[in-house]
Amino acid sequence: MATPLERSPSSTTAAIRSGKPILVTGATGRQGGAAAARLLADGWPVHVLVRDPAAAAARELAEAGAELLRGDLDDPGSLKAAMAGAHGVFAVTPDDLDSEREVRRGRHLADAAAAAKVAHLVFASVGGAERGTGISYWESKWAIEQHIAALGLPATVLRPVRFMENHAIPGLGLGGISPDGVLRHLFAPDVPVQLIAVTDIGAFAALAFADPATYLGQAVELAGDELSPDATARLIGRHLGRQITYQQVAGEELNLSEDASRAFTAQRGLWRADIPALRRSHPDLLDFPPWLNQGGADAVAALLDG
Repeated sequence: MATPLERSPSSTTAAIRSGKPILVTGATGRQGGAAAARLLADGWPVHVLVRDPAAAAARELAEAGAELLRGDLDDPGSLKAAMAGAHGVFAVTPDDLDSEREVRRGRHLADAAAAAKVAHLVFASVGGAERGTGISYWESKWAIEQHIAALGLPATVLRPVRFMENHAIPGLGLGGISPDGVLRHLFAPDVPVQLIAVTDIGAFAALAFADPATYLGQAVELAGDELSPDATARLIGRHLGRQITYQQVAGEELNLSEDASRAFTAQRGLWRADIPALRRSHPDLLDFPPWLNQGGADAVAALLDG
């Protein structure tokens, strides 16, 4: 992982004053939504690519100040139109069991950015994509990274690890907490697992756009904490005032694909974000207890009480 440096405030001001927008894809999802919110807060004009401008999530983005542009990752023409005149693009492809479709969508994004001659593409990949894991939905992200490089695009790659928010997704099955207060996953109880808050993915996207001199050409693995599942369960239980326990399970119990099982059982040491270096660049980088304090524990409690 390239070690990020401190950003230059002067480059931030110059870029924003250009008046050119950042186009955000996936803005109705977690990573794109976090990027759009942080860019708006920093003063960027933000355009967001949406399939349905009338959808509730799209309307919320418009109310926050984003301009909605209708488009689709499967429609290269709509991507080229949306990128016209943009300073930069935050690109994220949804995880897809059909890896060929995900790669195709990523190539559409990169090709459109090249055609529009955007000054900066920030692509949200996944931690470990470059390490030859053989995991199909990580290899697809790596294939997109390679296509971006082959085009010679001015780009930054962000490689986030496991989301803290996964602990509060209802019905997730893997990594969520059941109503009986049991956190279940394939990890061994004592295996350190790196975690990142989605808001910090947005923060690093904004850092990259604000300071291209530092971030262009870089690939940055993102994490804010590293905890064993046993420790994670104890922290959640302490915040909720109730017992939360951890149970390691086999992939077959969760009807996981071979790829998914391999992804999680191979994690010992596979995520390698340099958390101290990341915190020097972004001092507000969340570790797990502050994430719990800032709404994470409430989200988990709602899941348990629901």
